[in-house]
Amino acid sequence: MHLTGPASGPPAVSPAGIVRPLLGLGDALASATGRLGAQVRVDPVALAAQRAAFTGSGRSGSRSAGGYAQMVRARDGWLALNLPRPSDIEALPALVGRAVSAGDWNRIASRIAAMTAAEVVERGTLLGLAVAAAGETAPPPAPWSVSLETPARRRGPAPVAVDLTGLWAGPLAGGLLAESGCRVLKVESARRPDGARRGPAGFFELLNGRKAHLNLDLPAPEALDRLRELIADADLVLDASRPRVMQQWGISPAEATAAGTAWVSITGHGRSGLHANRIAFGDDAAAAGGLVVPGEPPMFVGDAIADPIAGLVAAAVAAHLLAEGRAALVEVSLASASAWVRAHAGAPIDRPVVENDACWQVELADGPAAVRPPAASDRLTACAPATN
Repeated sequence: MHLTGPASGPPAVSPAGIVRPLLGLGDALASATGRLGAQVRVDPVALAAQRAAFTGSGRSGSRSAGGYAQMVRARDGWLALNLPRPSDIEALPALVGRAVSAGDWNRIASRIAAMTAAEVVERGTLLGLAVAAAGETAPPPAPWSVSLETPARRRGPAPVAVDLTGLWAGPLAGGLLAESGCRVLKVESARRPDGARRGPAGFFELLNGRKAHLNLDLPAPEALDRLRELIADADLVLDASRPRVMQQWGISPAEATAAGTAWVSITGHGRSGLHANRIAFGDDAAAAGGLVVPGEPPMFVGDAIADPIAGLVAAAVAAHLLAEGRAALVEVSLASASAWVRAHAGAPIDRPVVENDACWQVELADGPAAVRPPAASDRLTACAPATN
């Protein structure tokens, strides 16, 4: 709640129902890791707010807690437009199809308001922008999908996972596997290291501190040969790149799976079809899945919440595969996982929120409960308990 609602007004209680499916994902993770050897129990609600705990971010209503995403009105609905890179802002004139200044937001917003949401998403996808129509993603039957499954070949006493991911969702999954006793190797490109290194050092350490680390000069031929060797020797691979990256590198997740290595692929909007190579980050993907506070404009829920949701999902399904000795090609989409959580959140919760002694409180049946800012932790399994 501390991260959801207007910047100058009360925090929003309406999306509190998502706690239920988040707790379910935490239970699934605990069950699967318990069969691996070291059971991993987390407070998924506190875990979802960990980045904000390190950055000190707060709620900003229709602008994301991180500050890069905002709700924008299209002709037929609301969009979440995420602009975390300088090149994203430079692409805005091309997005609206007019020779306007990239900094002239009023004219850009006016042009978007004349376009349909589908037009903006289609053009934004071609430009490599992270843009999504609120609620565009239908809830899937499960928060992951499996396209190929074979028996696994265990290489050693402790499962070995190669973590090729960056930012939040994938590194969180890899960090949780490391907590369970897996040997996790984080592989980074020396030319393009994990973007999370540019953020708070404590948050990066939280996600990656229990892993071994290797820098490779990807995509140099020698580095790709070494990466193929690591994949062939691994029990599981975590990947968060767009499908075309592995295609360009000559690496086939399907072939790796057929050879006995499980592969968990985290994408923004899926591995196949029109959205296979579509850019997504946590805030816009969550909006695509319908995780917003309804309104004019809608408001973001939490901080890039699709990332910790997808990370929990990926960790749970990866641990499940390793515990059962199965190799599979698994897809976890940020948008679909968010839509699944939203579909299982139940009806919106409506409780009074009041300010008392400069502190926001929720009026519950057994008394008021304070809305507290998230607390940073140095262990994924030791997040401060979330009471609301």
